Amino acid sequence: MAYETIRFDREGAIARVTLARPDRRNALSLACMRELLDCLRVIGGDENLHAVILAAEGKAFCAGHDLSEMTGRSVSEYRTLFDVCSELMMKLQSIRQPVIGEIQGVATAAGCQLAATCDVSIASDDAWFATPGVKIGLFCTTPMVALTRAIGRKRAMEMLLTGMRVDAARAAEWGLINRAVPAAQLRDEVLRLARQITDASRFTVGLGKQAFYAQIDLEQAKAYAYAKEVMTMNAMDGDAQEGIGAFLEKRAPCWKA
Repeated sequence: MAYETIRFDREGAIARVTLARPDRRNALSLACMRELLDCLRVIGGDENLHAVILAAEGKAFCAGHDLSEMTGRSVSEYRTLFDVCSELMMKLQSIRQPVIGEIQGVATAAGCQLAATCDVSIASDDAWFATPGVKIGLFCTTPMVALTRAIGRKRAMEMLLTGMRVDAARAAEWGLINRAVPAAQLRDEVLRLARQITDASRFTVGLGKQAFYAQIDLEQAKAYAYAKEVMTMNAMDGDAQEGIGAFLEKRAPCWKA
């Protein structure tokens, strides 16, 4: 696949999608978001890909929306921009493959949203996060959706109201990312995690990811009602039967895909 603003590579069962606008601190232009959406659709339909790494070129992960596209636009143009951004964030979580964010440097505004939206995010210990839109008169309302779900109301509101910077250590403590590692180890740590994911059954991981997002905002009784039905169907699948049998027989499982 040939793209202008991103790169797509694969290593076995792992897809690597790289934001490739380092001169713009990998800002999310409309063209970039549309290319990401197209790439994720292709990845989502590829049964040979079991995990996705979302990374970026240069010193910044993503500095948010491309502000050169944010002035003097019509209502329909602004709506299109935020519609595509919202579609992108939901696509990251709707494809069956887990998406791992590989975060270095700056992740601000929609870039912070991107980090919060990935299923798992690992950052270099010199990375930092912010939703500074309030400082330029544009409240980070769409980033707020992902942020509040990742770190809770009070912490998110403080970030949104002040534009404060949150370093990688605090981001890990708050749950915005999973952990921070030395910059020199970032790529290897992300790849190690991706390989762990690909060791499991693709069907089981995909089913589990979908179930996670389906139940997360349900009231507890409804969440259990939903989860028990999913787990029942999962238990009947060939990979579950193979995995249980392999455990009992003390051998490595052989997944169907």
